Amino acid sequence: MQLLQKLLNRFNGLYYTQEYLCLAKESFQHQLHVYLIAGKQIIKDITNQHLFTGYSPLIFTLYSRSGNEGELTERIDIFFSERCLKPNEFLERKDAIACLSLKESRRQSTGDMDIVYYEAINGEHHFLSSFHQYIIALNNRLYNKKPGNVYLHDNLYRQVQIAYSVPRVISLITVSDGKLFNLFPTDLHGTANEQFYISSLRHEGKACKQVEASGRVVISQIHCDAYKAAYLLGKNHVQELRSKDNFPFGNINSSVFRLPLPQSVLSYRELELMQSFEHGIHKLLLYNIVSRQVLSHEPATLAHVHNVYATWRRNNGLPGNYLVR
Repeated sequence: MQLLQKLLNRFNGLYYTQEYLCLAKESFQHQLHVYLIAGKQIIKDITNQHLFTGYSPLIFTLYSRSGNEGELTERIDIFFSERCLKPNEFLERKDAIACLSLKESRRQSTGDMDIVYYEAINGEHHFLSSFHQYIIALNNRLYNKKPGNVYLHDNLYRQVQIAYSVPRVISLITVSDGKLFNLFPTDLHGTANEQFYISSLRHEGKACKQVEASGRVVISQIHCDAYKAAYLLGKNHVQELRSKDNFPFGNINSSVFRLPLPQSVLSYRELELMQSFEHGIHKLLLYNIVSRQVLSHEPATLAHVHNVYATWRRNNGLPGNYLVR
């Protein structure tokens, strides 16, 4: 490691050396609240009603019942705060720990629901001082432009840090052509309601092409104890389909598609692809939920957060249940 990079790492203000810290989602205490804002007024708490579905550009997906046009407007602001607030209360930008400004990029109507894809245009946070944020941004500009790496420019990198201040569930996707298989992780996904599921994959990746060719996948939430294995499976986004014995599958198959489930599965959904579109490096995929099964009620779902937020929590005396790889 170069001397300059060592100095930047020493003075970046970060307590944790790993960029992303795994955890059990259910036992992660004192989480931030995420609010949809109009002016300074809270429209609604969307902590559990938004999806993080892209990072280049940053994409948040929101949904609401058709007819609520005043809620999901063309441009929106999202504030992150430690405070528990109610609709119509006021929260000023300067009092929020982080803020994202977004613009609508696409809208889908599915029955009685609108799904709106928003692209972030700016992000600000106070997880670290301006000096430490400058050091991190400088390190990013100097050392993260690597072949095969998706480079996130200064504000986009800050936007991603904000997005990962909410624990994002890491799930495993099983896909097959009927004979061969792939198993790979994703954290850009979630349910829009009990009928629809949304995820995104890099459109140039082999995993994305496999999903589109099959049209059917199983997405499994897994136990946090499998965090190391889940990260190792990341390389499968660019791998061909292979025989079943190349993957950590258990002895259980999904109920409808009969696809193998990973050993660490807690619950799963079987998904049938409805439509897709490209945005930035991503392909956004809309699925119909065919079935959902819970195999274990143990509150230990694998998720992760960014170390900028984890450092802020530590600096403010908040507990962390981090699993260090």
